[in-house]
Amino acid sequence: MAMANDRLYISVIGAGVADARAQELASEIGRRIAGAGAVLVCGGMGGVMEAACRGAREAGGSTLGILPGLDRGEGNPYLDFTVLTGIGHARNLAVASSGDAVIAVGGEFGTLSEIGLARKTGRPVILLDSWQIRRDGALPAGVIEAASPGDAVKQALRLAVAGRS
Repeated sequence: MAMANDRLYISVIGAGVADARAQELASEIGRRIAGAGAVLVCGGMGGVMEAACRGAREAGGSTLGILPGLDRGEGNPYLDFTVLTGIGHARNLAVASSGDAVIAVGGEFGTLSEIGLARKTGRPVILLDSWQIRRDGALPAGVIEAASPGDAVKQALRLAVAGRS
């Protein structure tokens, strides 16, 4: 049996209220993360987070939600494990830094903050239908745009493994 430290952790970030397309993308990402044997980490609430967890659980994977409050009941129903923080949006740092890589699906300003925090803590970020982030016309180092859920997970796994080397 693999130890917890041996498994890859992939954070999935996005809006707590998301449209059908974002939820569909997130669910497929969750399935693919589970299929790779990685742990899905998220903020534990609805929208993209819930859809990603649902996909992971349907595929037999493990999910970890880092909740903003102090009530486990506020988390989505597809969480295997929860961390209660009581720190509101400040929990974005824990979500961003807990993954070996971060996949952003769509998103609002909370997602943008997590993207920035992920890069600040050295985590690679894969964008799928998410923020358009450019500096001098180019993507910043450590930020990749993906064309599909499969591409997003493939890049996240590759970068997560490389980051552990």
